[in-house]
Amino acid sequence: MADLIGAGDLSKGEAWKAALAELIATMLFVFIGAGAVVSSGMLGATDSARLVAIALAHGLAIAIMASATGHLSGGHINPAVTVAQMVTRKIGLAKGAMYIVAQLAGAAIAAFLLAAVIPDAAEGGLGAHALGNGVTAGGGLIIEIVLTFVLVFVVFATAVDSRGPGAIAPLAIGLSVLAIHLIAVPLTGASVNPARSFGPALAASQWADHWIYWVGPLVGGSLAAVVYQGVFARKG
Repeated sequence: MADLIGAGDLSKGEAWKAALAELIATMLFVFIGAGAVVSSGMLGATDSARLVAIALAHGLAIAIMASATGHLSGGHINPAVTVAQMVTRKIGLAKGAMYIVAQLAGAAIAAFLLAAVIPDAAEGGLGAHALGNGVTAGGGLIIEIVLTFVLVFVVFATAVDSRGPGAIAPLAIGLSVLAIHLIAVPLTGASVNPARSFGPALAASQWADHWIYWVGPLVGGSLAAVVYQGVFARKG
């Protein structure tokens, strides 16, 4: 039980450094991603141009931050990725909890920084996620489950599995995030990351259907991890 919880991580300096890396990486990811949502709106771009800009910003930001922190913390930058690794015992519960708190704190800092520097008239929802016109809560939940499954499956196949192409894992993960945004921005806002949803929701006080952006990614990510470990991971 002690090994499962990993309580000893709470007293290790390396674990705290790793959590700090997660805070910084998530803060910069949310600042860039949510910032792109706001700035593209300020430019008066067409819907199609905004979609591409938002997708590129999120995909590139994840690729960059995963490259920068992969050797420090594993480059999770997403509670869904952390929970998936907790479920498959790739990380202890205590260290996983440290990561999630750090990710949420980083996302909140980023959103409040955006609120401080962006003109009030342009703030809008600070990139907060919301369901698209006509998208039901059930439909949005399924979208978030399926697309987070895609993301976490790629994470396990490229970054977690030692047989994967680890050197290009950040690029593969970033491209996955980019593709996910091209599909889902008009539908759910394309969260697949509870921290990305939490920060702007907190700063903008926009909590409508917020549960979807927790349940969907956590369920989808955990399913992907269990499937990968159960079917494709090397045994023994």
